Amino acid sequence: MKDPISVGLGEQAISRSPEDILVAYGLGSCLGISMVDPVSRVSGLLHAVLPGLVNGMDRSDTNSHKYVDSGIEDLLAAVLKEGANRSRLIVRIAGGANMLISPGMTSSFDIGTRNIEAARITMQRIRMPIKVEEVGGHTGRTVRVYVADSRVTVRVIGEKEHDI
Repeated sequence: MKDPISVGLGEQAISRSPEDILVAYGLGSCLGISMVDPVSRVSGLLHAVLPGLVNGMDRSDTNSHKYVDSGIEDLLAAVLKEGANRSRLIVRIAGGANMLISPGMTSSFDIGTRNIEAARITMQRIRMPIKVEEVGGHTGRTVRVYVADSRVTVRVIGEKEHDI
């Protein structure tokens, strides 16, 4: 069996090879965003870390996959370039947990919630509906995209893997 393709922090992976499994391990506040075309079998997975560029930052000087907003745009462009059909794309997101729980902590430290909101806003702006969300909470998740059958699964720490 082929080893899974690990999608690290601020990375994305695209595949149409049926033996590939794309995986983002240990999503805490990060988001795993998948786009899958079940007909062409083109699949993509983004592991986004932060909601968006901070004011004054130049996008050309940064890793756009690190950010939810620009990462989603890049993921969409990459799966379309690989042969996916936009109208068939199924988008699923997982992660966005609030991993830093402390009394008196401001919402600016709740990166997970900010990542989720950035994903929703970006998807609305580019007119791509999110089919399934498994987001929030206080527990890390691992996301897998099985290219062969267009399945996306989530495994929460201490629980069984399940389809989303």
